[in-house]
Amino acid sequence: MGDNAALRRRLVELGLSHAELAHRVNRHIEKVTGRYGSCSQRTVRDWLSGRTSWPHQRQRASLEAVFDCTAEELGFTPRVAKRPAPQPEEDLRRRTFITSGPVAAAASAFPSSNTRTMLGASDVLRLRAGLETLHALDDNQGGHAALERAALARAEQVLTALRTSSATERVRRRLFSVAADFTAMASWSCIDARALDDAQRHLDTCMRLAGLAQDSTAQFKAWNLIAMLSNQRGRHADAVAAAHAARAAGITRRDPMFSSLAHARAAVGYSNVGERQAAVRSLGLANEALSRTRQESRPSWMAFYGPAELHALTALVHDRLGENQEAEGASHQALAMLPSQFRRNRSLITARLALAQLRQGDLELAAATASTVFELMDGAPLPGRLRTLLGDFHRGLLTTSENSRAAREWGDRYRTEWSRR
Repeated sequence: MGDNAALRRRLVELGLSHAELAHRVNRHIEKVTGRYGSCSQRTVRDWLSGRTSWPHQRQRASLEAVFDCTAEELGFTPRVAKRPAPQPEEDLRRRTFITSGPVAAAASAFPSSNTRTMLGASDVLRLRAGLETLHALDDNQGGHAALERAALARAEQVLTALRTSSATERVRRRLFSVAADFTAMASWSCIDARALDDAQRHLDTCMRLAGLAQDSTAQFKAWNLIAMLSNQRGRHADAVAAAHAARAAGITRRDPMFSSLAHARAAVGYSNVGERQAAVRSLGLANEALSRTRQESRPSWMAFYGPAELHALTALVHDRLGENQEAEGASHQALAMLPSQFRRNRSLITARLALAQLRQGDLELAAATASTVFELMDGAPLPGRLRTLLGDFHRGLLTTSENSRAAREWGDRYRTEWSRR
């Protein structure tokens, strides 16, 4: 028994207290088993002191999910299995007989069920590990090919476990849900990068996995992405239909946060087809549903949605309806409320704000606003959606006043940044 320096170092790196680590572990256990875990601050102290050198399976898998590394990397040491007692000579002769000749040939035609690993709740936690890391990477950098590949690799890992192992029906459904989450992450990365055909292919797989999981939250997530993809492809009626399908998912009846997002997606779709009254009505329903939300546990991918994102979507609706002053005001509200970790979203909202200012004739202000996007995304490539918005702004500024000082200075900055990214 000795001090677990590796775990202590990881706690310091993440800035977690003993109580916060216990809560995170318990939350991960709850996501898989449906019941909040039993870890306490004393449990954490036992891990750190070395009193517990190898946590039990559920806690171990949950720790691996929280820190996105193996238990061994966290300083824990597996227990050494006891050597089996020697077999008596008669028993050895009997085993030699039944494992050779025709008896063995017959047995091989009917493999024992014991040859397949039995998956449990801890395996769900283990295979789900890393999902939050991918979401954080997306929030910071946006969609890109490496993120897509990482998500697909994790989804395939889950599906391979399902194909090669046994599990109860409940565990199988949870694992299909995990595979759907990773596949949705890959699809979202493609949507953000505007690799639309790849996004569609991943979404088809995601919807099938969500159906196998019988998971209304995963189905909602897929419909939400379908609505976004349909708008990108100009299929705005399909986007509205997808938003309505999301609203019909069971999770919206249990949690008004999901209902609010579905109404907001419908509002964007309606604005794209010029149905102002329906768009405004959907925004009102989205705000009303959001006002009824409570603080509760939700999937990590839903962390982006709240008052700030609803203001951002409101700005998008006004933009589509040609209401530039209202779009500018909603963008300012969104930026004022957006949490700091959503760097990519802040850049998108800023680019839309610049477009709203440009369309009101504020050339210098618009150019200055658009330029801040490059500072916001410093050190990271520009995702496809953001590139498209900046391209729209560039063309709009040159069309409005190609020879103005603001246009010339912006053009120089735009070309320089484009060549770097």
